[in-house]
Amino acid sequence: MNIPKITFDSEGVCNYCRQIDEMKLKYKTGTPEGEKQFDEIVKKIKKDGKGKPYDCVMGVSGGTDSSYMAYLAVRKYGLRPLAVHLDNTFNNDIATQNIYKVLSALDIDLVTHVVAKKEAEDIYRSFFKASVVDFDVFADIGVPQLLYSTAAKYGVKYQLEGHSYIAEGISPLGTMYADGKYMKSVQKIFGSLPLDTFPNMSFLDFIKWITVYRIEKIRPLWFVQYSKEEARELLAREFGWIYYDGHHLENRTGAFQHSVLGPQKFSLDSRANSLSASVRSGKIDRADALSELDSPPIVEDGLVEYMKKRMQLSDSEYEEIMNLPRKTWQDYPTYKKRFEKFRPFFYILLKSNLIPESFYLKYCFPYNAN
Repeated sequence: MNIPKITFDSEGVCNYCRQIDEMKLKYKTGTPEGEKQFDEIVKKIKKDGKGKPYDCVMGVSGGTDSSYMAYLAVRKYGLRPLAVHLDNTFNNDIATQNIYKVLSALDIDLVTHVVAKKEAEDIYRSFFKASVVDFDVFADIGVPQLLYSTAAKYGVKYQLEGHSYIAEGISPLGTMYADGKYMKSVQKIFGSLPLDTFPNMSFLDFIKWITVYRIEKIRPLWFVQYSKEEARELLAREFGWIYYDGHHLENRTGAFQHSVLGPQKFSLDSRANSLSASVRSGKIDRADALSELDSPPIVEDGLVEYMKKRMQLSDSEYEEIMNLPRKTWQDYPTYKKRFEKFRPFFYILLKSNLIPESFYLKYCFPYNAN
C-alpha cells in the first residue's frame, strides 16, 4: 500500500518513525519522567475542579482505550470524570454493554447525545456518495463538539482523550480529514435532511471552546505506560468487559470504514498504523506484520448488508458508488485554508496547551497530495 508523504533518511528510517521518536522524547512516554509529568497535570485538574461536580470530561465508546482511560482516571488518579457518548444509532451491542459495565462499576455519570436515526443515516449516505475515505467525519467532528459543549456547560476545563500513538501509531498526513465545514458542505450537496440533531462544530465554535472557555485536551496515554493487551485483560477481569476483535470496530460505521471502504475502494488499510506501532515496540517482527497485511481485514458477517439497508441503497446503487472515481476532502469546501491562514495564532494556542500538536501539524500547514 502507498503511504502518503513518506520519506526515508540516510539510516533508512521513515519520517513518521522519526516523528514518534520526537514525541517519546517530549512526553517521556511510559517512563517515570512521563508518569511524573502526568501526575502534575492531574494535580492541576483536581485543583481547577474543586467545588464542581466533575473535574474533567471524557468520551466513551466501549472500546479498549476509552474504557481503560475511565479506569485510570478513577482508580489510579482519583479524578471525577463525566463520561460523554455520541450515539449515532450504529453502535455494536457489545460496545454498548461495555460502556454500561465500566461506568456502572466506576460510578461515573454519563451524558449521551442521540442523533436522530434518519438524520444519522442520511449523513452517512452523503459521505458514502461523496466518494471519500472520510466516511466517519460524523464521529470525528461530532464527538469533539459534544465534549467541548458538555465541558463548557459544567464549567470543566479539561477533556481527556484516550489516544495512544505508541499502540496505534499516527495517521499519515492527508489520509483522513474532518472539520465542520466539510461536514456541512458534503451534507448540503448529497444529503436530503438538515443537520438538526447532529452536533456540528463551526470554526467559531472551535475558537470559542479553546480561547473563551480555554478547554484543554489531555492525552494521558501519551505520558503513561500503556499496553492494549494488558488493558484488555484488566478490563475483562475487573468489569467483565468484552473485546470485539478489532480496532475501531465498536461502531458499525467505523467497522465499515476500516474493514470495507478503506481497503476495498481506497487501498487504505488502517491496520498498517497499529501493526507498524507493534513492530516499533518489538511486539511482533516486520515479517509477521507484512504477512498479516497480505490478508484482507476481517469483515463482520452481515456488515455490508446492514450498511446498505441503513443507507437505503440497493445492491446496484452500492456497487455503483463503490466504483465511482475516488475523491478526497480537497474536492469539497473545508476550513483548511482558514486554519493555514491563522497558523501563527494556532501556534500560540499550541504553546498554551490549548490545541494538540497533531492538530497544528495536520491542519495548519499546506498539504499537497503529490
